[in-house]
Amino acid sequence: MSPSRPSQPDQPLPTPPENLVRPFSVVGIGASAGGLEAFSQLLDHLPVDTGMAFVLVQHLDPNHKSLLSEILGHRTAMPVQEAQEGMAVTPNQVYVIPPNTLLTLGKGQLHLSPREPGVRVSKAVDTFLNSLAQDWGDRAIAVILSGGDSDGSQGLEAVKAAGGITFAQSQNSAQVSKMPGTAIATGQVDFVLSPVEIAAELARISRHPYITQSRPENLDVSPMGEEDRPLPAILSLIQAKFRVDFGAYKRNTLQRRILRRMALYHLDRMGDYVTYLQAHPEEVNALYEEILIHVTSFFRDGEAFEALKQEVFPALLRNRPIDIPLRMWVAGCSTGEEAYSLAICLLEFLAHQPRPPQIQIFATDISELVIEKARTGIYLPSQVSDISADRLQRFFVPIDGGYQINKIVRELCIFARQNLCSDPPFSRLDLISCRNVLIYFGTALQKKVLPTFHYGLKPNGFLLLGSAETVGDFSQLFHLVSRQHKIYIKQPATPLLSIDVDRSTPSAMVTTTPGIDQSRSTTASLSDLVDEIVLNHYAPVGVVINNHLQIVQFRGQTGPYLEPSPGLASLNVLTMVREELRIDLRTLLHQARQTGQTASQPVVTLKDGDPWQQIRLDVVPVQPPGAIEDYFLILFTPIPGPPHLSTGTPSVTDLPAIAEAEIQRLQKELETNKAYLQSIIQEQESRNQDLRAANEEILSSNEELQSTNEELQTAKEEIQATNEELSTINDELYRRNSETMEVSNDFQNLLASINIPILMLEGDLRIRRFTPTAAVLFNLIATDLGRPLSDIKHNLHIADLEAQIVEVISTLSLKQQEVQDQTGRWYDLRIRPYRTLDDRIDGAVVILVEIDALKRSSDQLRAARDYAEAIVETVGDCLVVLDGDLRVVTANQRFYRQFGVTPGETEKSLIFDLGKGQWNIPPLRSLLHDLLPQNTQIDDFRIDYQLATSAPQTMGLNARKMTLADGHELILLAIRAMEEQPQVGQNGS
Repeated sequence: MSPSRPSQPDQPLPTPPENLVRPFSVVGIGASAGGLEAFSQLLDHLPVDTGMAFVLVQHLDPNHKSLLSEILGHRTAMPVQEAQEGMAVTPNQVYVIPPNTLLTLGKGQLHLSPREPGVRVSKAVDTFLNSLAQDWGDRAIAVILSGGDSDGSQGLEAVKAAGGITFAQSQNSAQVSKMPGTAIATGQVDFVLSPVEIAAELARISRHPYITQSRPENLDVSPMGEEDRPLPAILSLIQAKFRVDFGAYKRNTLQRRILRRMALYHLDRMGDYVTYLQAHPEEVNALYEEILIHVTSFFRDGEAFEALKQEVFPALLRNRPIDIPLRMWVAGCSTGEEAYSLAICLLEFLAHQPRPPQIQIFATDISELVIEKARTGIYLPSQVSDISADRLQRFFVPIDGGYQINKIVRELCIFARQNLCSDPPFSRLDLISCRNVLIYFGTALQKKVLPTFHYGLKPNGFLLLGSAETVGDFSQLFHLVSRQHKIYIKQPATPLLSIDVDRSTPSAMVTTTPGIDQSRSTTASLSDLVDEIVLNHYAPVGVVINNHLQIVQFRGQTGPYLEPSPGLASLNVLTMVREELRIDLRTLLHQARQTGQTASQPVVTLKDGDPWQQIRLDVVPVQPPGAIEDYFLILFTPIPGPPHLSTGTPSVTDLPAIAEAEIQRLQKELETNKAYLQSIIQEQESRNQDLRAANEEILSSNEELQSTNEELQTAKEEIQATNEELSTINDELYRRNSETMEVSNDFQNLLASINIPILMLEGDLRIRRFTPTAAVLFNLIATDLGRPLSDIKHNLHIADLEAQIVEVISTLSLKQQEVQDQTGRWYDLRIRPYRTLDDRIDGAVVILVEIDALKRSSDQLRAARDYAEAIVETVGDCLVVLDGDLRVVTANQRFYRQFGVTPGETEKSLIFDLGKGQWNIPPLRSLLHDLLPQNTQIDDFRIDYQLATSAPQTMGLNARKMTLADGHELILLAIRAMEEQPQVGQNGS
């Protein structure tokens, strides 16, 4: 029988109570971006008489009124209305969520609540689908359409877990495919279709018995034949393939799950489904996983985990030796979220403990498929969306497509396949978590599982159940600690329970309640208790023995009843007690052990010398508070009266009385022997039962070892894979190290060969590296690496060098200036940020380029230029400098005054365009054009020139070609006034 009804979504129990039957189905439809088009296509092709109610949930702008209901009202004949508080859902109606609200369904009515302010990611679809699953159970249907986030995936899983049917829009038909794509990635979607195809499938499903029938009690009667019963046949197919018997599951749950699968394949009769299973073995696998319902979530019912932190974990650690590990078992772990949540909570709690113990968490499930997934610990972003950012950062590692539980948490959990109902349980456990598993078991199966949990727990161990589960008829085995969170503590049971048979459990003995001071002196409490008992019996003599029949105290003068036996000294009470009392005492001890109550023998004859003495023999069980074993008080109480026999010769008249007394004595002795033999038989049975229990414990240990072996085998494979990966990484690191060494050598030689002072500094201005020429300027030696720059006295005339470097690092700007050293040599100082390969700023680079010769040449050129300009300005002639295109480069002041022009209208103008074109003389133009290529010169070329305000003048022109150092050619033109009149024909007129 399968143990695996694993975890459920955030709600404790999405399936409605067994006696609650919804008369029709409710379809929850969620969408976001692109949802309006998808809604419209769906409603366009949806019949108006499906008998279903449709609730549309879309991400709407919270600040604007929605027109969605009016728009969609034109696409269907069904009434479309905006949801209101307390509105009851009815068939063949369409309800639309209002803006800025969260919509839920409870008891068949819609409820509105405002969205939390400041929440950027809307979970409106998840919120409604979760409530739909809880309220409507297997009559819920979830549809995820176009959208741009992961909303709806968790709610869809909840609907699937409740037995509902799930749809997602095909990604190629969605405007935005992320929302349906995330839902499909969960593996919980039954149909992936376009909106038009979804409408057709909903119409077909609305007529299937899974939707139309209120209860499937008679589905096991097949139309194939009167004697054929399909349900047992289906279960037999599963049992033959997986060796798991679902026969003890709740009948209605099984039938609804089977009927749901039939609806997916358009099958109306269970007999047809049996035929389909026989022809399609893969459907047997799907049905098997369907019954197990592998749906869970992290920190489901978070208040329960907080209760563990507040109540259970402190009790488990109280007075706990550090070398004893915490052992826990998650039964029905599904894909591992429950086990990992428990591990994370335990790590958070132990983080505040000075010496935390080791942790062992056993997580089991009957499905190998989910166990393999749990071992990897990889989950989709939608599956970890409700985990706090702090936990996500501490306990998860981002990977492609999701998150993985980090290695520290994974190593705490041992996952193994186990059938809860047939495989041996784990033992010596501090906590068992089995949430929402028992609700799917029948009564007989629950009666088998709960004693198994009782056996596996340590004394004072805890049991955590789902919020809809209880221990039922086994309240004598488990004491309720928290009713709200269904936390129980183990009660001791006597005699030892058998976990193989289903029988009534004996009454529990006195237990030690969590929180009692276990350090209380056992000896002192034992003495006080024994004194009280002895006083109640008028202080008869007796002894106190432990569970091993060893005498631990003598009370009064016990000489008449106890005597040392020959041989090795022993305090065993059966060895020391007188032979006449041995058989009766053994019988009473056995009775007291079995019943936990006082056992008495009213009259026991004890021969004391010649006369015979009668005593009363009592065995009283004693269990002091805080004691770890049972004790027994044996009391010897004399019965007053004359001796039965005298030492004289009996008379004839006394013979009948003596014979009668002897007969009674022999009968009494025979009865005692029979009782003794019966006690021996019972003790033998008890020992046999102990042996069976020991055998069961050995089987449990063996199962645990097998699970550990599987984990070790998996760990070995992981280690081998890790070794291969490390070997590959090592080779890669070796290659990169060689490349780094080569680059380092090249860099070192480059720095040594550069005749430029370069100083590299770290972010805190410590010296990182420098060139040999920088060592001279900054007075550095090899041991100065790592020293702050402030400790070094450099040779530069600059007072704020460190401040400028800090500014460059802070602002990422470059700095450049000319500086001198103490010898007067000039350098071009450049400071730039030190940028790493990953684009981080990690200091600065100071570069000094020597510009002393350039600086001095520049000064000389400046002086020469000033000298030449002074000569030009003092010359009496007008001087003009032309470029190769005969444009004016410059002229002296005498030229500007002589011809009445300004530098602005002269410079960069053609010589022939000056004035009113007076210089545009063909002979002059020819001479100037030939001057540069023919390397000729002009001497005393005469022209007539007349200003508007003066008389005509004769000018003499002299021209020379000049070649600059950079190769450029210029023309120097000198103009002076001539005294004599120009001759006719020489002016070119």
